[in-house]
Amino acid sequence: MNTSDTSENSILEKVFIKDPDIVTRKIAGELFIVPIKGKLADMQQIYTLDPVAEYIWQELGSGKNLSNIRNSIIEKFEVTEETADSDLREFISELLNAGLIRE
Repeated sequence: MNTSDTSENSILEKVFIKDPDIVTRKIAGELFIVPIKGKLADMQQIYTLDPVAEYIWQELGSGKNLSNIRNSIIEKFEVTEETADSDLREFISELLNAGLIRE
């Protein structure tokens, strides 16, 4: 295994938590994430989640590392390891870039 493989897989061992300044609401069956700045909602930055993203979001902060969350996705949504891994990595990257989660 080379160094890039090791660093690629090391993210799966990480545990992330949600930013405490995030409000989530389920409306008409869809989960919305709304960042709060000061005491006001940032209405320019509202996110809606598909079922897999919603599941990942709910699992963050549970103390599970990303490897455990990936394995749960495989079971719950009956997808391949490659699909679960790709979806998880992409969503975590988006959340990190938006500042919605942290280690």
